[in-house]
Amino acid sequence: MWRELFRTKPLERLKAEAEAPAGRLRRALGPVQLTSLGIGAMVGAGIFATVGTAAAGGAHHIGAGPAIVISFILVAIACSFAALCYAEFASMAPVSGSAYTYAYATLGELVAWIIGWDLILEYAVGNVAVAISWSDYFQELLRGVGLSFPSWLGTDLRTAKQAAELVAGFADPSLALAELGAAAMRHAEAFAQAPRILGAPLIFNVPAVAIVALVTWILVIGIRESARFNTTMVAIKLATILFFVGLGFFYVKPENWKPFAPNGLAGITGAAAIIFFAYIGFDALSTAAEEARRPQRDMPLSILASLIICTVIYILVSLILTGMSRWDTLGTAEPLATAFTNRGMHWAAGIVSVGALVATTSVLVAFQLGQPRIFFAMARDGLLPQWAAAVHPRYRTPHVTTILTGVFVGFFSGITNINEMVELTNIGTLFAFVLVAAGIIVLRRARPDLPRPFRTPLVPWVPLAAILCCGYLMFQLPRVTWIRFFLWLAAGLAIYFLYSQRRSRLKQNL
Repeated sequence: MWRELFRTKPLERLKAEAEAPAGRLRRALGPVQLTSLGIGAMVGAGIFATVGTAAAGGAHHIGAGPAIVISFILVAIACSFAALCYAEFASMAPVSGSAYTYAYATLGELVAWIIGWDLILEYAVGNVAVAISWSDYFQELLRGVGLSFPSWLGTDLRTAKQAAELVAGFADPSLALAELGAAAMRHAEAFAQAPRILGAPLIFNVPAVAIVALVTWILVIGIRESARFNTTMVAIKLATILFFVGLGFFYVKPENWKPFAPNGLAGITGAAAIIFFAYIGFDALSTAAEEARRPQRDMPLSILASLIICTVIYILVSLILTGMSRWDTLGTAEPLATAFTNRGMHWAAGIVSVGALVATTSVLVAFQLGQPRIFFAMARDGLLPQWAAAVHPRYRTPHVTTILTGVFVGFFSGITNINEMVELTNIGTLFAFVLVAAGIIVLRRARPDLPRPFRTPLVPWVPLAAILCCGYLMFQLPRVTWIRFFLWLAAGLAIYFLYSQRRSRLKQNL
């Protein structure tokens, strides 16, 4: 029994199954499209939203101030260790499944199931958070052009109720507005104005559901069309960032960078834990390995290129942002737009808001592409029902799992709170990084003869550095996040032992 739980799936078999005609995906992605996919997954809500709260501080952490630049560099170093491990696996096993597939080949079936179940937290749950963020930007854009949108159709019940309770504590609405901000007032308004059914307010985030539905449709009709759409989105948001950096440069005041690290090392490391959300997603690139034209060469190149490009972008944006405005005034949901608004440049703020909307859309595409392919790989191994491995006869995409993922993400983006989704996403992603790094060490010892088009340097030190860095960031997360994480894993283990372990194709073929 013990040996069955940790049986591994040979890499040779993984490749053979990927090339089987019935389940073959279309190899249509080149290095530019793959790198765009990686950038699309990373440059989104992290840099357009969390950079402000990381610099200014929030309810549960102190801000880094202008030293947010150091926080970005620290997280980039930590992620680069994991990226080097992903690059080796992606070149060796260019198949769908990402960390799930890599774990199956090195650490055994049980660990593979755990990480496949865990990756739902990164891709599907992470996309719930991104969809909610997209909805907020969309509504802000509508307000900017003078259009109204019913507030009770653009938020979730918990957020609206909490805002209403806070506003109720003020006798004067103007004081509530000054203390809580316009966003909290809108959420409170949603709770007050929402229609009631048997006394319960009807509150639902319609824009979040709508964008998820659109992205799901795009992903169903074909990987090539999805890649083209994503590449266009990436080009637009990079142009927006260049606009912000280029114009903002002329409004930088060096005195705003003093003091550079107002809260010292504690502020820098606290901000690093927050902005990790800006870096998750480069591993989403590895889920598309089975659809890359030349995966052995292009996958490592694209993974590392996307990480480097995004790090440079983050450093430039954070330098300009903290140079334009004092660090303690940036704790808003749209800090890049706020920097221009504070100078009365509403036209520039509008352009940045459009770019933020495009940025979150491209993240949705990348994550919605990744999750169905993990389900697809698990179903192909027998760990999920076989219908989840179906490939559309015309579009050659995993349409069933793509639609199911869209339904899951759309439903929860309509009713949940973004903060809880971000925390679950972070812990799930970090856990995946740890297991991938451990897999590199195991496979180097167990199968040193395997061809490795790309080799992670300085093994075992680089994988060990990835494990230590990611483990450290995991322990910075709140206790309640750990409790939810363990409950999620417990549910996954129950499914494995009740269904997947008995249906495993690897077990049946022994």
